[in-house]
Amino acid sequence: YKPMKQWFAIHTKPHMEKRVASALEGHDIETYLPETTGAAAHRSRSLPFFPGYLFIYVDLNTANPSHWRWTPGARYLVAYGNQPIPIPAEVIALIDRKVVELESRGRRPPEQFEPGDQVRIKNGPFRDMLAIFESSTRPGQRVQLLLQALNRSVRVSVSPSALEKVAADMEQENGNRARRTRGRGRYIRS
Repeated sequence: YKPMKQWFAIHTKPHMEKRVASALEGHDIETYLPETTGAAAHRSRSLPFFPGYLFIYVDLNTANPSHWRWTPGARYLVAYGNQPIPIPAEVIALIDRKVVELESRGRRPPEQFEPGDQVRIKNGPFRDMLAIFESSTRPGQRVQLLLQALNRSVRVSVSPSALEKVAADMEQENGNRARRTRGRGRYIRS
């Protein structure tokens, strides 16, 4: 039998990524926890680039699964059905390059949207739909949007790279009237 180590993602409890990584390394399991410096208020602290996740490099056929199943703070190995999903080494290398690139710039990507901005979703299942930017959900670089669907507002979370700002005149061209409230009579201030 030839050992076949692969990368896998482990989902952890909130703020437990470092503790889980340390415990797994104590069992001789190689881990990768990409981290980046926090926002201005937390510049001195490193934060997980993917909050709630870390990566392990292991051969599932020979490793003891109790090491990641019963480690305090670990939730589960990311899987499809019951089959753990291997992550190609090239993806891990790409993540590492991106984290190093962000750190070399000395900060996270700038926030490009303000609450209340009209945005268009560029890709994914909500492609070409218009939404209202609600807030950032740092540090994972996801954002919250209010999406108008079936005559009600639905909150969705997407990557900011999947968005583009919609100009007010473009919104008028599409026949959509400008939003005056956020619902329940709360006016949008200009």
